[in-house]
Amino acid sequence: MVLGLRIRGQCESSTPATSRAGSHHTSLGEPGAAEFIFLADVRCARRSKWSRDHGKDDTMRTGNHSRGFTIVELLVVISIIALLIAILLPAIGKARDAARVTQSAANLRNLAVANDTYASDWADRQYTAVPDDMGLTGGRPDTYNSQVACMPQQVLGFDHNGRMWGWWCSGDLCPSTYPSGSETANFNFAYKPYDWSSGGSFRLPNAKGFNAYVGDRYYDPIFWAPKDVYPLRTAEKFFIYPDEFVTDPPGSAGGQTIANSSYCWSPSAMWNPEVHGSCGFKDPDSMPAGYRSPSVGQCRFPDLKTRMLEHHWLQNTETDKNPSFTGSDPSWMFNHGYNSKPVTLFFDGHVSVVGVTDAMEADTRARKQTQDNNLCDHCPSGSGECQTGLWSRDSPLGTNGYYGNYAYDNIVDTSYHILTTDGIMGRDVIGAK
Repeated sequence: MVLGLRIRGQCESSTPATSRAGSHHTSLGEPGAAEFIFLADVRCARRSKWSRDHGKDDTMRTGNHSRGFTIVELLVVISIIALLIAILLPAIGKARDAARVTQSAANLRNLAVANDTYASDWADRQYTAVPDDMGLTGGRPDTYNSQVACMPQQVLGFDHNGRMWGWWCSGDLCPSTYPSGSETANFNFAYKPYDWSSGGSFRLPNAKGFNAYVGDRYYDPIFWAPKDVYPLRTAEKFFIYPDEFVTDPPGSAGGQTIANSSYCWSPSAMWNPEVHGSCGFKDPDSMPAGYRSPSVGQCRFPDLKTRMLEHHWLQNTETDKNPSFTGSDPSWMFNHGYNSKPVTLFFDGHVSVVGVTDAMEADTRARKQTQDNNLCDHCPSGSGECQTGLWSRDSPLGTNGYYGNYAYDNIVDTSYHILTTDGIMGRDVIGAK
């Protein structure tokens, strides 16, 4: 009878059995048998010691199975995750919104530097696209270009083919290569500070006459606020190009598209201050110097007079577009919402968020002070309607002001920045309350 130990993955007792190592049988009485059993016993002893030290036997260790989550535990985890998302999402949204406001403020600070640089080159003057003496011809560009001089053209820039783009006003004294036939329409839309109806150079700080002080590109990202959705849809596809002006490829649907900047100057500050005077509106076409852009030094309240701001309602919006407007840019104007707070650049160079409610309150206080102190008595007889508030209500736009009849609600009532009384010499907000 042969005695031996069967060696497997776990220890077994040394009972009579057949010993196998591969196909080899070893007798207990042979010299190799004792050594074989000794080695097996040592290994079993080590494993048994491991089991005692860890409080588990080999059977438990090799037969252990992981337990899954219960439905209740999964629901608890899902609920916690949903709660965290609900808490964090608003915070993330506010952080993203604050970052966009900060970027817009940075854009305006850069534009403040550009305005100051322009003024240093042009005897402290503000940007203007109109000759100072345009009033001599009653504001008629064709007459001016034929009898006085060929005015500088409102150029947007050169494209990659070397073609110059802009709004042209030709005449007898202008080169024959200038496009002709749309002088009055182009002048009203792109040269005058404001046309009282559809446009004005106050919306074109990215034209070549001024963008040369920024990056020398019409589609420089600095001219667009990060939250200005509709203009950005048109403009941002051109940001990557280094050309002064970029056009849509020939045959593009809708033809050539041009996006206005998100920021606009104060058009009232670009006219002669008498145009929006406190003693009544004066037509600049009837004044020889009505189109003369005032110097920056004429600003009497540089910390209270707005210079540039976000033209659209971008902060605290209620809806994304104005149903009264059509076309590629149906945005609300900055003065259309009672909660609107456009990021604003002032003439002293500081940038802040100014609420429409602040401008409305300042206007109410100014009207009260004017009436209580009979300040209209200084106006000469025969002058226009005395303007007691901070914005002109007797301009061609009437009491509705700047698109006031298209406002989001009937609470908001202001056209500050656009129709500031006394122009650059006036103010849009009042500091101390």
